[in-house]
Amino acid sequence: MRPRDVLSHVQMFPARTPTLPPATHTNSYALGSREVVLVEPATPYEDERRAWVEWARALPSSGRTPLAIVVTHHHVDHVGGAEFLSRELGLPLWAHAETSSRLDAPVARELADGDDIPLRGPETDVWRVLHTPGHAPGHICLHHATSGSVLVGDMVASVGTILIAPGDGDMGAYLEQLERLAGLGASVALPAHGDPIESPAALFRHYIRHRTMREDKIVAALEGGARSASELLPVVYADTPAHLWPIAALSLQAHLDKLCGEGRAAARENVYRLLSG
Repeated sequence: MRPRDVLSHVQMFPARTPTLPPATHTNSYALGSREVVLVEPATPYEDERRAWVEWARALPSSGRTPLAIVVTHHHVDHVGGAEFLSRELGLPLWAHAETSSRLDAPVARELADGDDIPLRGPETDVWRVLHTPGHAPGHICLHHATSGSVLVGDMVASVGTILIAPGDGDMGAYLEQLERLAGLGASVALPAHGDPIESPAALFRHYIRHRTMREDKIVAALEGGARSASELLPVVYADTPAHLWPIAALSLQAHLDKLCGEGRAAARENVYRLLSG
């Protein structure tokens, strides 16, 4: 059986999606012991959608009643089944306003930072909405303070890494939100890709250190004079296999955009230089 209980009040269902390797699946979750919300209507594939629907329709046999489908953000490997699954199961979609504006499917409830999602059961489960932009403008996490669990979408992963792409992503906001998540003191994180993460604060801070290290390399490479992104790439990502450089180039650009936004660097005709002071 593919569904798996990962906590007493959380069931995980991984479905195959067009995500970035090495990940191959996106985890959906049923949160709650009696009333439940289903998170991540991820898969666009017909066979996986059928399995997803069977999973959702089987939940009442264990005393769980789905109330809604929650979307963490708008990327294709998280919303590939949103419209179909919502319609097939007769469940409303809930998402942040920034995500809602990027979806073709109608969103019934727009979630905002600090909103509570109470789910009735033997004891009422309350999941707090955290707006965590950076990977995507409307990205949200869900925090269950009672159990110390936090559903983190694409903030971190236990398979592969997280891409912060220019345009959609904001490296500065992403690092701020990782620090916020680390401060929750959560005991387990539920990622969209890979297994649950124990002691997640250590991983959140590892991500921060890793991105800071990469930024330091960019600054060091710029100290010798103005350079283009194509010149910076092999220097800053010398420790990364060359076949991954097209993805690394997106992260590099996100870092450069952050440095320029902070007034630490400037760009002219795609050539970057550090600013003094």
